[in-house]
Amino acid sequence: EVDPLTGELLAERKEVNVYPASHYVTPQDKLKAAIVDIEAEMEERVAEMEAEGRILEAARLRQRTTFDLEMMRELGFCTGIENYSRHLSRPEPGSRPWTLLDYFPPDWLLVVDESHMTIPQVVGMYKNDRTRKEILVDFGFRLPSALDNRPLTFEEFEGHLNQVVHMSATPGPYEHERSQRTVEQLIRPTGVVDPIIDVRPTDGQIDDLMEEIRLRTERGERALVTTLTKKMAEDLTDYLRELGVKVQYLHSEVDTLERVAILRDLRLGVFDVLVGINLLREGIDLPEVTLVAILDADKEGFLRSSWSLIQMVGRAARNIGGKVVMYADRTTESMAAAIDETNRRRAIQVAYNTEHGIEPTTIIKEIHDINERLRSVAERTVVYTSEREELAGRALTLDNTKAIEKLVARMETEMRAAAKELDFERAAALRDEIQNIRLRVLEQDASLIVGRAAERAASTRGTGLVGAADRKRGARRDEAAAEHQAFEVMSVTVLPAGEEPGDTVDADGHIADEDGTTDLNTAADWLPGIRDEHEDTGRTAAWRDRPTWDRTVTPNVRRRTGTRPGSRRR
Repeated sequence: EVDPLTGELLAERKEVNVYPASHYVTPQDKLKAAIVDIEAEMEERVAEMEAEGRILEAARLRQRTTFDLEMMRELGFCTGIENYSRHLSRPEPGSRPWTLLDYFPPDWLLVVDESHMTIPQVVGMYKNDRTRKEILVDFGFRLPSALDNRPLTFEEFEGHLNQVVHMSATPGPYEHERSQRTVEQLIRPTGVVDPIIDVRPTDGQIDDLMEEIRLRTERGERALVTTLTKKMAEDLTDYLRELGVKVQYLHSEVDTLERVAILRDLRLGVFDVLVGINLLREGIDLPEVTLVAILDADKEGFLRSSWSLIQMVGRAARNIGGKVVMYADRTTESMAAAIDETNRRRAIQVAYNTEHGIEPTTIIKEIHDINERLRSVAERTVVYTSEREELAGRALTLDNTKAIEKLVARMETEMRAAAKELDFERAAALRDEIQNIRLRVLEQDASLIVGRAAERAASTRGTGLVGAADRKRGARRDEAAAEHQAFEVMSVTVLPAGEEPGDTVDADGHIADEDGTTDLNTAADWLPGIRDEHEDTGRTAAWRDRPTWDRTVTPNVRRRTGTRPGSRRR
């Protein structure tokens, strides 16, 4: 049993209970009643399927439900137990589920960010879930009662609302119909206006795009290019790269964290052009971008709707030199609507700047990394890392050991203080650094212990041990020593703080009895600081603890120490 924060070894257990990550608090009496109801529904549904000739679906349903019931009897839960919520919570069939919205006060305020995307997702939650569950029920994967494990319908969601603020640059029909008032926030504090939109023919569009990119790269600016498909984005990226353009692509198959890194690299100038599809829209704030090129802008559809085009145009509205180029052979209704709305907003912004004497200024925004907080934690512990490396690089001496103990004590104090302040990232980083220090020192100490044991074993053998005057007794000792097999240190274990092995180690690392003589009957006698232990699998050696450390166990350290010496008789 190990403390998850400090890495401290709390106890050694022969048995351990592993519980699920999710905990359910249904009382046993309700669970037993639910099991009875589930069995009854299963029998009814299986009989219905068998009557319809759906033998395979009936057998599948019986097998899966029986397994879930057995898990509930034995463990109190099963995978997907939420699908039996009607029987466990006992609501009325088809009733509205309880959600966090039920706990809000009556006068609560809801702010919906990017409402043109959020509202349709709320509408689709129930419909998507219902469609999926009906398929599972029809094919015998779930009981019909699983349909009651569902999200709110949009009508039920609206029933919880009190006051709502929809925020969007492109509000949809729902927001316009339900809103009592529309407030336009078109004026930016920096005075930057919406970009100019230029529509160009598709003939020679790549060559024209290359020229626009060249102009931006010469000025140290960035460009975004949007395509319709992933394949087109990748092919265009490869083509531009062959022409010497520093380019990267971004689409849904790129990992989320990698997307953040790609956007950061774009701002840093690692590459100058980013090719994307539908991700270069809401929430992308790139002040360095001065060009947004939209390929196939005249292809009507979801990716080229009026509000999609307006969102893409907005990516160039962070820089005073922002410009949008739409490559199209005709002007669609969506293009016309997007261009008209952008021009309307631009006219209002220009008029306001002129009236108030505002000079547009490009947004200045720091470049952050998603791992910045973790790196800041590491930077705050770098002093310990450097100290550890400096100490570990020197030979292990008494002074060095004391310095390491002081370092570990200081780090443990800071780790516990960080945990008390709920700064768990820093506490975890300090914990890992402490473990690294312990491991390296333990390995170094283990090598010294084993080396000293080998030297001691070698010095014990031979006539030089007792002098040349009694060679017969020396020979007998050599024979006795040869009978002992070589002793192998299987592991080095730090004992709990305050626990003593029992023997006293002298200045030379030898274990001395009360009368000053040395007995060599156990591993603790000839491995200084080691306590001898016996197990079915052989011998292990436990190393005495350092006073400032709590508990820890190192990985196995295997060293051949040579022939184990015999016992020296008094």
